[in-house]
Amino acid sequence: MKLGKQDERTYSPAAVPDEWFRWQDTAKGDAEAVSRPSLSYWKDAWRRLKGNKLAMSGFVFLILLSVMAIVGPILSPFEVNKTNLPNQFQAPSQTHWFGTDALGRDVFTRTWYGARISLFVGLMAALIDFTIGIIYGGIAGYKGGRADNVMMRIIEILYGLPYLLVVILLLVVLGPSLSTIIIALTITGWVGMARIVRGQVLQIKNYEFVLASRSFGTKASRIIRKNLLPNTMGPIIVQATLTVPSAIFAEAFLSFIGLGIQAPYASWGVMANDALGAIQSGNWWTLFFPAFFISFTMFAFNVLGDGLQDALDPRLRK
Repeated sequence: MKLGKQDERTYSPAAVPDEWFRWQDTAKGDAEAVSRPSLSYWKDAWRRLKGNKLAMSGFVFLILLSVMAIVGPILSPFEVNKTNLPNQFQAPSQTHWFGTDALGRDVFTRTWYGARISLFVGLMAALIDFTIGIIYGGIAGYKGGRADNVMMRIIEILYGLPYLLVVILLLVVLGPSLSTIIIALTITGWVGMARIVRGQVLQIKNYEFVLASRSFGTKASRIIRKNLLPNTMGPIIVQATLTVPSAIFAEAFLSFIGLGIQAPYASWGVMANDALGAIQSGNWWTLFFPAFFISFTMFAFNVLGDGLQDALDPRLRK
């Protein structure tokens, strides 16, 4: 827009008073200083994860679930396996917050004991898959050549086996128990982790900093541990986060069909199995609470995994 004569006089350099300006006493080093501190990769990932409300909601839910799994049975005055037939099928009340089941056992207490077992199975399965997958996939990706071809053929054979069928057959042979469930869930569960680690290592091992380590004569084990694995932790953490809900659901399913945790021990799958007959008579709370926590725990882990996938993606870093 063209200024008029009055505007030109108002905004001319001669019309601006000197009092409007003052010299800023700034040293040369201060003028070149960074105005905002730089963020590391992990700090920036945490900042982006905090901005994802859905992922943080799942994270908070899992923290509360873990805390209640520890202190919930302690807060309850009832024992987990103590039967009380006169109090069977009591609706939720101030005395029994989640009601009672067909044997008069407190559903609140059994729910948090079930949370202990489900979280333990899920975390142990993820930890074993994490360990085996990193070692196997890291060696296959770093060695390459014939060693990689042989190791990947083994993975393809294991990947082609029906996962659920292998788990059920192993439980039938060894007998249902907590340790057997963990072994059955991890006997082929590490395959996906190994394939992800191998793909990341194949991509990173030709980078300049890895080649520099090789030129200085660094051992292969140290290169994998110090150079390759730290740069592949993003996809590995996401995969481990998504492994936990799969193991929790598998344990609940196996316990539901009678191949998992056996009664009288409390498990979300066992509680759902015990509630099948009760739900037909209108005692909805016996099935609602274990089903609710199975569903929301899986949902929380999945949204947290999606949030971590976005937060750890270097392409989205600002």
